[in-house]
Amino acid sequence: MKIDFGATASDYAKYRAGFPSSFFNRLSEYGIGLPAQTIIDIGTGTGTLARGFATRGCHVIAIDPSAAMLEQAKQLDQSANVKIDYRVATAENTGLQESSADVVTAGQCWHWFDRPRAVEEVTRILRANGYIVIAHFDWIPLKGNVVEATEQLIEAHNPAWNMGGRNGLYPMWLRDLGDGGFCEIQTFSYDVFVPYTHEGWRGRIRASAGVKASLTPDQVEVFDRELTALLQAKYPTPILEVHHRVFAAIAKSPKS
Repeated sequence: MKIDFGATASDYAKYRAGFPSSFFNRLSEYGIGLPAQTIIDIGTGTGTLARGFATRGCHVIAIDPSAAMLEQAKQLDQSANVKIDYRVATAENTGLQESSADVVTAGQCWHWFDRPRAVEEVTRILRANGYIVIAHFDWIPLKGNVVEATEQLIEAHNPAWNMGGRNGLYPMWLRDLGDGGFCEIQTFSYDVFVPYTHEGWRGRIRASAGVKASLTPDQVEVFDRELTALLQAKYPTPILEVHHRVFAAIAKSPKS
C-alpha cells in the first residue's frame, strides 16, 4: 500500500487530535521536555509533538519527508504562537550534527521507518545520556464501538490496509531500542476519551493511512458518504467519545 500523507495534510492538520497535555506532564517526570532542552522530533507530520514541546520552552527541530505536512505544521504554529525549526528530511538521514539533541522523539511514526537505520541515526544525533521517546496516541477498537465499525469500513474499501485491530501497545519497539544498545528502557500507557463531532471523526478518518493517504479522490468520496451514513445510523449522538490509548517507550542513549 503506497502511502502519501501529503495528500491528506489539510485534514490531518484540522481534524487529527494531538497528544494531550497529560502526556507532556508525564514526560516531565522523566526529565524530558524541560525548558531549554534541544528536542529533535522525527516524522513530525503536522508538528503535534514538536508544538507541545515548544510551548513548554524547548528548542525544537522537526523533521519530516513531506513538505506539505510541514506547511500545515507552520500554519498551526502561528495560532499557537511558537517557533519551530522545520526541515525536510528523513528519520534515517536527518542531516543534523552529531550529538546535537538532548531528546529525540517519534510520535505516531516509528512503524514507517527503516527502524535499524533510524536507531543508528538517533544514536548519532543524541548527546551523551540523551533520551529517545517513541510515542503513540491511538484509537482503540473494542466490540461494538465506533472505532471497530470504522475500521471494518476502511478494510472493506481498502483491503490492503492492515493496521486495524490494534491495542495501542508496542512492545516490539523495546526490542529495537535494546538491539541498538539503548538502556534504562521504560514504558507507560494510559487511556483517554477524545470528543469528536461526526464531521470531526470523518475528517480524522480521512487523514488516516488507509483512506485519503492511499485511496483515490473518488474512492475517498464514496468512503466518506458511507461513513456518514454509518454514523447517522449506529452512532447518532452529536459527540462521539472515542477511546484512545497513550503509549510511550523511553530509553537512554548508549553514549555515556
